[in-house]
Amino acid sequence: MFLKLDCRYYRGEKPCKFNQLCQDCSCYEPMGSRILIIKLGATGDVLRTTCILKPIKERYQPCHITWVVDEGSAEVLKGNPFIDRLMIFNTEATVRLQAEQFDIVINFDKTEKAAAMAELVKGGEKYGFGLSKYGSIYPLNEECNYNLALGLSDELKFKKNKKTYQEINFESVCLNYKKEEYVFKVSEEGFLWAKEYLRSYGVTEKDTAIGINTGGSDLFAYKGWTEAGFHALAELCTKSLNAKVILLGGPREVEKNERIYNNSKVPLINTGNNNTVDKFAALIKCCALIVSGDTLAMHLAIAVKTPVVALFLSTCHQEIEFYGKGIAVSANVDCSPCYKKSCDKDDCIKDVSAERVYKVIVHLLNEIN
Repeated sequence: MFLKLDCRYYRGEKPCKFNQLCQDCSCYEPMGSRILIIKLGATGDVLRTTCILKPIKERYQPCHITWVVDEGSAEVLKGNPFIDRLMIFNTEATVRLQAEQFDIVINFDKTEKAAAMAELVKGGEKYGFGLSKYGSIYPLNEECNYNLALGLSDELKFKKNKKTYQEINFESVCLNYKKEEYVFKVSEEGFLWAKEYLRSYGVTEKDTAIGINTGGSDLFAYKGWTEAGFHALAELCTKSLNAKVILLGGPREVEKNERIYNNSKVPLINTGNNNTVDKFAALIKCCALIVSGDTLAMHLAIAVKTPVVALFLSTCHQEIEFYGKGIAVSANVDCSPCYKKSCDKDDCIKDVSAERVYKVIVHLLNEIN
């Protein structure tokens, strides 16, 4: 039987999209270079890694890109026009990929499971991080040395590094960074839903809608701001800018957002905490500006081109690329950034006042307008 196994439409277990046998099919399209990208999480990091897809497609055309991702981060990649096959990281995917052959394997993830997969998969060229015979992570190519060093030296990461995450990743795979942006699009259905949802609360396109994302992360101490800070900022935005303040957050912020909403001295719109990524991004897209910590909401704002004031307390801002539509507000204290999982100090939070954040909001709004 004549089979064109390298055709990007061939399935084997069922008819292809053209419902034809290989021998007489005129729609044959070879995959070209087979490329495997491994970036499992976190979701914000997965999203900002998408900026590398278009340059990879252009360099290796024609090519076929497979991206392996954790299930919890997959939603930001669904429907991406540059990804030919999206695979969820699990035992089945690991076994299947070991049977395949790739021309290029790229692992952007500094985790043991991702590095192990990059090590096991057959590939002609490998970039990023692998797993040594000692069970430790190491760079698969010389250009990735700096990327690895950032995780090994606090002095380099916190004080000396001036490169963005995008610059570092492009350098790791021998590509020139030209300010390529995130590849992500809110669905039309999601955007219409968000507009109608906000309209039901009296928010029109003429209003200055400011989104306040209250989420942080359990991974690092003080990655999120205080409830008192959010209250004071909402009051300033409402009274001084006549803005409509919209509360944003995820499942971790249900109780936090309820407290902020119930104790607020000014009207707030609580958008709930169980929105899909598409709806959450659509709400952000409808805002004139959002305030967020170093978290997914910040990356979604960057992706949908909504101006963002980003708060950096215990983490560093140098690696964030705002593409001219964002400003970082960092804690000016000696011990920050620290990336500590726990801390008995709160100096970094005290240093970032509502008044300071408000001034940055006004500046950014004026700059964008």
